[in-house]
Amino acid sequence: MAFYRLYRITRSLHSRRHRYSFVSAVQSSFHSSEVSEPGLSEPGYCAHSRRRLYHLSEFSGIFNSKNGFYNSTSVRSIGAYHELLQNSCFSTLASNGKGEESKNSNQNGGDRSWIDVYLPEKARPYANLARLDKPIGTWLLAWPCMWSITMAAAPGSLPDIKMMMLFGTGALLLRGAGCTINDLLDRDIDTKVERTRLRPIASGVLTPFQGICFLGFQLLLGLGILLQLNNFSRVLGASSLLLVFSYPLMKRFTFWPQAYLGLTFNWGALLGWAAVKGSLDPAVVLPLYASGVFWTLVYDTIYAHQDKEDDQRVGVKSTALRFGDSTKEWVTGFGIACIGSLALSGYNANLEWPYYTFLAAASAQLAWQIMTVDLANRADCNRKFCSNKWFGAIVCSGILFGRLLT
Repeated sequence: MAFYRLYRITRSLHSRRHRYSFVSAVQSSFHSSEVSEPGLSEPGYCAHSRRRLYHLSEFSGIFNSKNGFYNSTSVRSIGAYHELLQNSCFSTLASNGKGEESKNSNQNGGDRSWIDVYLPEKARPYANLARLDKPIGTWLLAWPCMWSITMAAAPGSLPDIKMMMLFGTGALLLRGAGCTINDLLDRDIDTKVERTRLRPIASGVLTPFQGICFLGFQLLLGLGILLQLNNFSRVLGASSLLLVFSYPLMKRFTFWPQAYLGLTFNWGALLGWAAVKGSLDPAVVLPLYASGVFWTLVYDTIYAHQDKEDDQRVGVKSTALRFGDSTKEWVTGFGIACIGSLALSGYNANLEWPYYTFLAAASAQLAWQIMTVDLANRADCNRKFCSNKWFGAIVCSGILFGRLLT
């Protein structure tokens, strides 16, 4: 519309019906287009267009140095530059749009995990359901197993590598099964929580029936791991399924689901020793199991602070809501109980001095988490939660060196 007006103005100037400057006409036309033309009212666009018209008019010899009136040769010049002007102005806007689209595409691409890059499309929802792109849960489940297996090794010997590989694989499978059970039971709650509303079952990418089939597949693979252990370990391992299946329901009934998670996640502290020894030594494994429970209360309470607003709105419970502003005092007590239980277990297992050196380093790591975590910052809570894989690694290293020097 603006260019059509420009054409009409040039014709009127050619017939000498209007005795005013061409630049004034162009500016007037474009001032009116700012009001009447939707989509062309952006100040930057109009100013840019006026500047281009002015330079093009000078270049085409529109103005005469004597009288400033329209030159008869300018129609051809304006016609020649009409398409150039149109393309240059609108291509700039289109380019900006494409640039913005490309920027958004890059940002979305930055959020993609290895699941989206390497796995077939049909397998991606199942991998996301098992949280394969978030290995922290597997680490937290595996470390108590590794502690126990290493502590059960013969004095001066390395732990059973085959057993550690079996338990590592089992931790991956059981953690995935636990996530599937959790998502099946919590699918109505997950849709109301910002962090979980895009999970495969909650978002409708997978149906509950598909989730149940996938759960059966995971448990079948886990059974293959369990059958390679001794009979005592098979019974002990199978009994943990009661905890695995009931844990997701706890947040509906008690403010202490994190304690119940501790009982579930640290079952490997009992099972690892049983798999190596064929029995349990309560003086060693019970303090070790208790230390894991207290450790879980620390890291999962920090984790729960990410969802406390959503949990309160939905009506589910957690230790984050139970403790509130006193959270750091509570988790400090749990941290002290964790380190004390680990020290007692190592003492009863006759571990040598390197164990206590590493235990001091683990205490410092746990203290750093508790002292520096910003419970009002979701990202910081998640960072501190994920740092617990290093706490588990430090403790395991201490058990290893303490056993080798026994």
